[in-house]
Amino acid sequence: MLKRLSIIILFSFLNFIFTPKSIANICFEIPSIPSDSFHFDDSIKVSSYDSVEIAANLFTPKLSTPASGFPAIIFVNSWVLDEHEYLLQAAQFAQKGYLVLSYSARGWGCSGGQVDVAGSKDMQDLSAIVDWLQANAQVDSDNIGISGISYGSGISLMGLAKEPRIKTAVAMSTWGSLTDSLFQHETPRLFWGFFLVSSGLLTANLDPVIVQNYQNLILHQNIPETLEWAEQRSVDNVIGLINERNAPVYLANNFGDNLFQLNNLLKFYKQLTGPKKIDLNQGTHASGEGFGLVGLENYTWSNTHRWFDYWLKDIDTEIMQEQPVSMDVDLADYRDEFADWPIPNQLEKTFYLGARGLFSNGDLRDSPYSPWWSRTNTILSGLDTFATTGIPVLSAILDAHLDLPVKIPVNAISRVNGIFFDTPTLQQNLKIRGIPKVKLNVEPSSSKMQLVAYLYDVAPNGMGTLITHGPVTLHRASKSKTQSVEWELVATAYDVPAGHKIGIAFDTFDILYGVPTILPYSVKFKFKSGLDSSLSLPTVGQ
Repeated sequence: MLKRLSIIILFSFLNFIFTPKSIANICFEIPSIPSDSFHFDDSIKVSSYDSVEIAANLFTPKLSTPASGFPAIIFVNSWVLDEHEYLLQAAQFAQKGYLVLSYSARGWGCSGGQVDVAGSKDMQDLSAIVDWLQANAQVDSDNIGISGISYGSGISLMGLAKEPRIKTAVAMSTWGSLTDSLFQHETPRLFWGFFLVSSGLLTANLDPVIVQNYQNLILHQNIPETLEWAEQRSVDNVIGLINERNAPVYLANNFGDNLFQLNNLLKFYKQLTGPKKIDLNQGTHASGEGFGLVGLENYTWSNTHRWFDYWLKDIDTEIMQEQPVSMDVDLADYRDEFADWPIPNQLEKTFYLGARGLFSNGDLRDSPYSPWWSRTNTILSGLDTFATTGIPVLSAILDAHLDLPVKIPVNAISRVNGIFFDTPTLQQNLKIRGIPKVKLNVEPSSSKMQLVAYLYDVAPNGMGTLITHGPVTLHRASKSKTQSVEWELVATAYDVPAGHKIGIAFDTFDILYGVPTILPYSVKFKFKSGLDSSLSLPTVGQ
């Protein structure tokens, strides 16, 4: 049956692609899905508070209705996609006795209105969806869950906070702070922002404020107003509402997700006080769970079924007996599991940066660098170096699913536009789990500057494998004055083997991020006794 459903979906998309139409919104319906297990209705229209119609489809089990009604799952579409995104998973849930309603958030698919990005209109739409379920379906109102990937995950978490009739949420490739996702360390997300805005203009009815806000971040204008818009859509600001009723939350994200980077979600997870679980996978945005949408076996979707079976059907799937934090270790064939986040008894390994020489790289030392006299290393902006995050989206997919990480010969990193530091050869494995941090003492020649840090596993042959990275941008730097700059790299789970080195490179540009100025500038790295620059790595035991 699921194979036949896959064919129906394929032909429906082909019909959409080759039928003449105007750009935005993508709107189509699929034919009836014959099944002995469920009824399918793709013609549902739910009228929201402002008479905007929200398009939805519903799977209803062909089972005798329980006295309390069927447990229900609501799915919300991802960016660019619509209510048909979850058809295969919805069918599987329906076969197990769930009512499953998937809808296109306003501005997407056949739904009216403008895209609201988990704002107040989206929340009122969700309440209208729950109203419709209670009025038109045989639903167990005490057992309604919600889920989504990416855009839909944000609406799911915000909905769990603001719609008390929803019992639990599963959020995949999601955010805790939309502000940090768009602008952490004052660094605009150039690639992903452009992708979201351009794809949204082609496939949805975007609120013009979305385009304006992206432009604001890139041009660094109207920042307070733009961040206020993002704060209103940041779930960490309403986490108290989730905690008040002890609502269960399952989160799944990907280490290579440079749209919704993990750091802010881990902080969100830490603040949750009710039942919770988080799985961190390898891959880029939505790739860790995306394969499950086309029917392939998938770790996240398997746990999603176990989570909803436990919380909505009271089936002991043993998911709550497992360690709540799991990490898929990069380029390794295992997952690490932990009792909490932050990881209990975690260690922090700190290396101190020492100046590079005329022909040598800088050092990463176990103790503070105390030269007899002040030392300065200088890099220039204007050109990229071999230090890079790779090809957006593709590199993270190749790393996660084909074990083909981003690699560079570290000695090829430009000494004019970049700088590299490394440790002596490690005598034992180093298991990095979490968020590395950097502290530098620098003197920029401009009030605007950007630094991107790239953390490497350096093999004996000098080939560096990218572990993680992280940018920081200063828009009001103290020009020609030494200042301390501290920032986080993106969370990671990586094992550096004995016999290798840890390396870190810095330059002033990466394709993922918008630069603060196109005018050339220099950055001086300052070294003197009592003025420590450092790299801190979160580690666990061997």
